[in-house]
Amino acid sequence: MVDRFNTAYGASTDAQAKEFDAGLRAYMLKVYNYMASGVLLTGIVAMFVGSSPALLQTIFGSNLAYIVMFSPLAFGLVMIFGVNKLSSGALQMLFWAYAAAVGLSLSVIFMVYAQESIARTFFITAASFGALSLYGYTTKKSLSGLGTFLYMGVFGLIIAGVVNFFLQSDMLYFIKSVAGVLIFAGLTAYDTQKIKNSYYLMATGETQAKGAIMGAFELYLDFVLLFQYLLSLLGDRD
Repeated sequence: MVDRFNTAYGASTDAQAKEFDAGLRAYMLKVYNYMASGVLLTGIVAMFVGSSPALLQTIFGSNLAYIVMFSPLAFGLVMIFGVNKLSSGALQMLFWAYAAAVGLSLSVIFMVYAQESIARTFFITAASFGALSLYGYTTKKSLSGLGTFLYMGVFGLIIAGVVNFFLQSDMLYFIKSVAGVLIFAGLTAYDTQKIKNSYYLMATGETQAKGAIMGAFELYLDFVLLFQYLLSLLGDRD
């Protein structure tokens, strides 16, 4: 009788584990789908605007440039601070708006870099991001200790950017770009593991729906910023 109980208990445990793993895979797939769709939307908007000198001049040759530059920050802050009050549908719409706004702001790179260089850097970013995110998902080693260090590095990048705005130092620009690549490479793996681990704490339904969108938002940021820093190092200027 005890053996039958242990057998039944073991079978039940295995079934629960398989169900949990299937749920985790579905959740992470949703995160990646949102993230990839956001990157695609950003790329389409950036290419559409960047291929039109008239549009570029209209936006960046007027006060519209300030709206374009600061609108991603506005959308991002609303998402971060409003996540508990907003529905998952509203949060999703904000994410698409954010991705489109970033596309508008990134369209300026077509005025600076050759199109072949932008495309090459994008594929390098995609390959690097995929490998780093896969590592973050599969590694058994906890990356939580990296979090504080990496976020301190982000603040360091912000400070360095402000300082170099006044100094206009090519060396500081280069150092900042290298540091940016390393920091957002690390954050890609760290955030992937953090999103995966957060699934263990989530209830079903609306909480998971919001978690998938915010997880995609984090990985989207890692991808876009990694791309920008790589472009500043590898891009061929027109």
